[in-house]
Amino acid sequence: MSERVSRRAFGACLALLAFAAPASAPRLPELPSPDLPPALRGLWREGVLVARGARSVVVGHHTAPGSLDDLARRADVAGLRVAAVLGGPVRPLVVVPGSTEEAAELAGVARLDGLAAVADGGRVIVVPEFFAMLNPTGKDVVLAHELTHVAAGTDHLPVWLYEGFADYVGYRDAGIPVRTAAAELAAEVRAGRLPSELPGPAAFAADGRDPERLARAYQEAWLACRFLADRFGEGTLVGLYRAAQAVGVDRALHSRGLSTAALTARWRDYVRAQLA
Repeated sequence: MSERVSRRAFGACLALLAFAAPASAPRLPELPSPDLPPALRGLWREGVLVARGARSVVVGHHTAPGSLDDLARRADVAGLRVAAVLGGPVRPLVVVPGSTEEAAELAGVARLDGLAAVADGGRVIVVPEFFAMLNPTGKDVVLAHELTHVAAGTDHLPVWLYEGFADYVGYRDAGIPVRTAAAELAAEVRAGRLPSELPGPAAFAADGRDPERLARAYQEAWLACRFLADRFGEGTLVGLYRAAQAVGVDRALHSRGLSTAALTARWRDYVRAQLA
C-alpha cells in the first residue's frame, strides 16, 4: 500500500459530484469463498459476492450497494481505456467493501473521507458511499483514473505527473468539456489568477480544509499532462511517464527538449488558453 493513497482524494470528484445520480440494483447471488481469486480468499469473515466481466473481477461485501455486474461492465470499459493509452491487456480487480471504514481498513489507512476509490497494489478499492454519489460518467472516470495507477505505477514520480497522467487517461474518452472538468481552476483563471508553478505534494494534501484548492491541484496536473499530449502527442506523454520512472522527471524532460521551467511556462499559457 503506497503512502500516496491518502493524497488520492481525486479532486475531480468535486466536479463529478455535480452529476450525482445514485442507482440501485439487485445483488448477485452470494458465492462461496472458493470462487474468489486466491489473493482475496478470507478477505472478509462473512460471505462476499463475485461478479465477472469479460476481463474484470469485482468482489463485493454482501452489504455493498448497487449492482456488481454493472460495476464489472464499467471496469471492463475502464480497462480498455487504460490499455488504449498504455498498451497491453488490463484486467481489473475491483473490491467493494461494505463501508468507508472497511475500505480504509483494507487500504491500510486511517481515513478515506471524500474518496470515491483508491488504487491499492494490484486492485482498486471502491469507497461505496462516495462512489454511489457519482453519475455513470463520473464512475467511469474514477475507475479509469485508479486503474491507471494500478497499471502504470506511481513510484519515483512527482505527484503532478502521476495524478495528472491518471486524470488524462480518465478524462480522455469521457466527453466532458475542459471547462467543466476544471471548473474550480477555470474560475481562478477568469479572475486573473494563473497558477505560478506545477502543484506539489502540499497542494494534494487531502485534509479537507480547502477542497477547492485540492480540486485545482488535480486540474492543474491534468492540464499539464493534457498539454504534453496535445503539443507533442500521446505517445510522448506515455514515454515521458515511463522515462521519469526510470531516470527522474528532470532527465526525462531534458531528453525531450524541455525543462521544468520551460514546461511550467508553456503549461501556464495552455491553462490560460483553455480556461480564460
